[in-house]
Amino acid sequence: MHADRHRPRGDRGPSPQRWTNRNPTPLATEQELSDFLKNVEKRAFKRSIYHVRDEEAALDIVQDSMMKLAQHYGDKPAAELPMLFQRILANTTLDWFRRRKTRNALFSNMSDFEAPGEDGDFDLLETLETLTNSEGTESAQDATERAQILHEIELQVKELPGRQREAFLMRYWEEMDVAETAAAMGCSEGSVKTHCSRAVHALSKALSAKGIKL
Repeated sequence: MHADRHRPRGDRGPSPQRWTNRNPTPLATEQELSDFLKNVEKRAFKRSIYHVRDEEAALDIVQDSMMKLAQHYGDKPAAELPMLFQRILANTTLDWFRRRKTRNALFSNMSDFEAPGEDGDFDLLETLETLTNSEGTESAQDATERAQILHEIELQVKELPGRQREAFLMRYWEEMDVAETAAAMGCSEGSVKTHCSRAVHALSKALSAKGIKL
């Protein structure tokens, strides 16, 4: 008689939950994938619109990236989804520029020099909106100066070499750690640190030359 017939029902091994073959890490459920895409969509759109300066194109890029994640990586562990999505979003944006044979920068948004909001995220769009609606809380001159500084910072970030800009924004804007950034960029952690260090020094030097001290 087969041994399984005498084994208690609770001892028949793991339940048929989805698991990886080599790692006992549970894979993302359909609900987890859906929740992740819902939570990341708005921020991804804001990021993309600053990359391409075109709302329709940004929406297409985000939707394309979300579909690629769901189709090709929906069976990955939930913890890996953020890093995978950032990589897909970056590659999809780069493909957009390549199709148009443009040499524009892959990344062009920078908002890390403003204080974080209540949710801990930095958001240049919200900062600029605050500046626009700041009558009565600060002088027009102060608001103008702050807007000019933010604009200058954004311009200087555009001038960074592509890999420096990519590493810098992933680390400080997307708040990805060194390992996640390295995986998304396809390089070593040491290279990420080097790119970020050079980006910070280049930005500081360029902004200081224009009289902006951060």
